[in-house]
Amino acid sequence: MAEAFPEILAGFAGRRIAVVGDAILDRYLIGESERLSREAPVPVLELQEHRQILGGAANPAANLAQWSAEVSFVTAIGADETGNTLLQLLEEKGIPHSACITLPQRSTAEKTRILARSGLRSPQQLARLDRGARRQTLAAEEEAQLCDAIHQLPKLDALLCSDYGGGVLSARILEAVREKAKVDSALLTSDAQARLANYQGFDLVKCNAAEAAAELARTLQSADDFSSAVQELRQRLACGALVITRGAAGATLAAGPSSAEHIAAPAVTDVYDTVGAGDTTIAVLTLALVCGATPPEAVHLANIAGGIVVRHFGNYTPTLAEICNELAR
Repeated sequence: MAEAFPEILAGFAGRRIAVVGDAILDRYLIGESERLSREAPVPVLELQEHRQILGGAANPAANLAQWSAEVSFVTAIGADETGNTLLQLLEEKGIPHSACITLPQRSTAEKTRILARSGLRSPQQLARLDRGARRQTLAAEEEAQLCDAIHQLPKLDALLCSDYGGGVLSARILEAVREKAKVDSALLTSDAQARLANYQGFDLVKCNAAEAAAELARTLQSADDFSSAVQELRQRLACGALVITRGAAGATLAAGPSSAEHIAAPAVTDVYDTVGAGDTTIAVLTLALVCGATPPEAVHLANIAGGIVVRHFGNYTPTLAEICNELAR
């Protein structure tokens, strides 16, 4: 398997991928904790750092751009400061946003994490404030704008749906995605999260262990549990392949009518933050399959890349050099 990886990674550059989904701006407020407040039993933080990072569906787009793919990003944002910041960050990453529609009545989703830094320890998250991250239903004319944006995209190698439950990936938008994929003979992949039933017939669908358990309404613990779960979900969705990510336990893949394969994750002892690992995983899976990788090869590469992400704070986008170094180890 390993001998194929350099060629697969070398093929990432120039691939035309569209990411469709819910954009989120991730903010990090990081401060030094030195004392407790006299007003309440909470630490007082001296603000040291304010980070703003592409989140939600914008994060897989950022990963793809990092690897020199030609990325189109389709989403709906609000005509607000958060939306303007998100567009600016897209520009800095070299991601065109002509297919991002701005809606005056919509709130751009943002998640603000407050972290305390103390000594040499990694910052600890104290709280998270969300705004506009819950489902915001699109009006019919707004859906029409997004559908037009999808149909007007250049010929694509793949369409990646990143569903954060914000309302962008409605039934009508998904119909347009399927139509575009059919016209372009493009690969269809999805990070379905908690809405697996919407991704019938996709070439590849990814979810995590908790989402799979919720969909099947049963507990998943053993390898046999995951083997039966991944096969059942693949059959339900009639998809080409289904991947259940399992954190440190790796991932379980079903890519055939009656097969399941457990693919181990690399041993990672310095885990700081799991945020963004799933976004990197679906980005690698999509590009690797476009470049001719088998599903097990794609999952192995995704596990390697995800293992790099969890060693960093926030939505870290690993470089190809980092992935190659991990493969060499």
